[in-house]
Amino acid sequence: MELIIAIAIGALTAAGIYRLLAGSRLDLLAGILLLSQAANLIVFASGGLLHGAAPLLHDATGPLADPLPQALVLTAIVIGFGILAFLLILLQRDSDNRP
Repeated sequence: MELIIAIAIGALTAAGIYRLLAGSRLDLLAGILLLSQAANLIVFASGGLLHGAAPLLHDATGPLADPLPQALVLTAIVIGFGILAFLLILLQRDSDNRP
């Protein structure tokens, strides 16, 4: 499972950097979005990938998952959507002001 997450992080990071370097404004937006998702996966994977672990309640038969990375990722997703909406508005205002 860790190998699949690591490959996904690498692919998202590579695609995000490629989109950032493409030059178009929409490519810039897509690159920022992909890099933010890669960062979310990094934070999520840092908490440890435990299969079948209880997220909040301690189960006597199994390990306990760390809820802090999950909370950080949820917060980062909300912030990412806010930044995406802000950048979309900036792109729209810029396209309206062009001759």
